[in-house]
Amino acid sequence: MFFKILKDALKIKNVRHKIFYTLFIILVFRIGTHITVPGINAKSLEQLSDLPFLNMLNLVSGNAMRNFSVFSMGVSPYITASIIVQLLQMDILPKFVEWGKQGEVGRRKLNQATRYISLVLAFIQSIGITAAFNTLSNVGLVSSPNVKTYILIGTLLTTGSVIVTWLGEQITDKGFGNGVSMIIFAGIISSIPNAIATVREDYFVNIKSSDINHSYIVVGLLIIAVLAIVFFTTFVQQAEYKIPIQYTKLMQGAPTSSYLPLKVNPAGVIPVIFASSITTIPSTLLPFLQNGKNIPWLTTLQSLLNYQTPTGMVFYAILIILFSFFYTFVQVNPEKTAENLQKNSSYIPSVRPGRETEQYMSSLLKKLATVGSVFLAFISLTPIVAQQALNLSSSIALGGTSLLILISTGIEGMKQLEGYLLKRQYVGFMNTTK
Repeated sequence: MFFKILKDALKIKNVRHKIFYTLFIILVFRIGTHITVPGINAKSLEQLSDLPFLNMLNLVSGNAMRNFSVFSMGVSPYITASIIVQLLQMDILPKFVEWGKQGEVGRRKLNQATRYISLVLAFIQSIGITAAFNTLSNVGLVSSPNVKTYILIGTLLTTGSVIVTWLGEQITDKGFGNGVSMIIFAGIISSIPNAIATVREDYFVNIKSSDINHSYIVVGLLIIAVLAIVFFTTFVQQAEYKIPIQYTKLMQGAPTSSYLPLKVNPAGVIPVIFASSITTIPSTLLPFLQNGKNIPWLTTLQSLLNYQTPTGMVFYAILIILFSFFYTFVQVNPEKTAENLQKNSSYIPSVRPGRETEQYMSSLLKKLATVGSVFLAFISLTPIVAQQALNLSSSIALGGTSLLILISTGIEGMKQLEGYLLKRQYVGFMNTTK
């Protein structure tokens, strides 16, 4: 099915141009991920490969943090800034609320504010992460740690983050798919061969000959589990709840009824990425605060907040649930939805327009957010629980998050290709009827 749609899409010149333009931008990004920041000993990060925060940064940076490249920060500051701006629009900062109601002009102002906030966040995070990793690394990440060096590294990483964000915007405007998602998608795809090589080394190379049958069983179960998660995730991500809509004032050719589709998981994968970032920050900051000293309460706190421990998993799940509810209401604003329905002379059967419609939408979104948050928590925690219970490779810990991003981006790409083909068929039909 996918290859047939892709083959048909490549026959259209405009779509073909978008796809090749996207591949070119991704190639530029992948080249940048191999340019290490000057004055950095990237090999020192190998001894921190089991650090959850490093693995999470690798994920959201498109695997650029592994080499501590100029693109190491990736789109993470931009994602955080976007969430902050969306939060400020929820009756927190009047100016942002006003911009949110100004249409295209307001959207441009909000985008500009997001870029400025992401610039500040990128600089602060760059210096903080560099200092933390330099402290945690026995070899030493920075060759000559001083204020001037940290400012230089922070400037380079911030510039790299701005460039990556710009590349993502170019994909969104002129290419194929959502730019931020495609950047992360490309990084995950590039890390798959390393993950396969790690599993091969752990279960077929560095083992006794008597354990080879056990390895085949474990790897077979892993493959079955991955396929099951892919099927389940694809099903939920495509599932929709259709709200029936009736029209009171008909225009010529307009339908008498329609429906408003809402995804079963309206928040998408953003809550998982944001919760992972928040959860893994203490794992890096607390050792940095210890500075080589044995401080019992800091050690205990680090163990409690590490998402690879039972208490850390519970904390991680709670964060996913909270962010899912928040982001669901950001994506689908009940007040705006009720207002738009009333402006279009439409209503939900058995529900009064206005306030009652807003209450109905809020109640429905809470139910969908509950289902979506449980789904996200299950997919995210299952690989971590499997890793701890079966003593699997550490590369499996973020497998659920990676699969969520891959599948979500893949589904979005498929729908966009289908939209191009449908538009082409519609235009062709109109041409033939002239």
